[in-house]
Amino acid sequence: MLADNGDDQPLVFHWGTPGAAVWFEPLETAAARMGLRLVMYSRPGYAGSTPRPGRSVADAADDVAAVLDALGADSFVTLGWSGGGPHALACAALLPDRCLAATSLACVAPYAAEGLDWMAGMGAENIEEFSAALEGEEALNAALERMAKDLEAVQGGDVAAALGGLVSDVDKAALTGEFADTLAEAFRRSVSSGIAGWRDDDLAFTRSWGFDLDAIRRPVAVWQGGQDRMVPFSHGQWLASHIPTARVHLSPDEGHLSLGAASLDRIVADLAGLASPAGRTHPRSS
Repeated sequence: MLADNGDDQPLVFHWGTPGAAVWFEPLETAAARMGLRLVMYSRPGYAGSTPRPGRSVADAADDVAAVLDALGADSFVTLGWSGGGPHALACAALLPDRCLAATSLACVAPYAAEGLDWMAGMGAENIEEFSAALEGEEALNAALERMAKDLEAVQGGDVAAALGGLVSDVDKAALTGEFADTLAEAFRRSVSSGIAGWRDDDLAFTRSWGFDLDAIRRPVAVWQGGQDRMVPFSHGQWLASHIPTARVHLSPDEGHLSLGAASLDRIVADLAGLASPAGRTHPRSS
């Protein structure tokens, strides 16, 4: 999917987990204001995208490169929300000649992150999900097949209930109108052809990502909310201290969903600024 903005610089957006590519009008508007063209795709296994069992987070870089080649684009910026965040970081690490800047929004840290209690602060549903992932594919398949039933027909007004203990009060308040409807559509499409994409995302997160964060040389914005029950605040803090080019935006009063919903224009403007010559030269701030 891409916006019809002619030759504008692509902004490649990575949906979260689970999430298939559906059009996100507020993001397109924010991108267009900054002279960027929104581009998105479904990772392998989601919706009509062919599954690739055993894929790593790093494999997203090749997928994005193929999309850019098809568009005839030499360079791009990228934004990943939640489970999309690691895939945006893969682009920054592995496509340094093309990726000008990246943003991780409520992004999970690597499972083997030294000094991080990875599941501490997660809602019970995520603890169950990732515990199953650590048991292996069979256990994870069983857990996700059950969880997917709550998403198969979910509508905007049902999203908060479907997410249960994963949404804090500030996130519940954000789940209204067009944003809730778009998120519901992304969930429905994510399981429309089964749970392969969701399963392979989870397995990839709990294994080696296939690249080192400390090798990133492109500027990266790290956005994280303190009221996040899906990806705890400590994950954003860890990423901020382990990505050498990090520009840090830690918001104690925001959640997993509210942070993006409330600050989308600011997030995209910041990303565009990082991609500028000045931003690439002086990327770090607090």
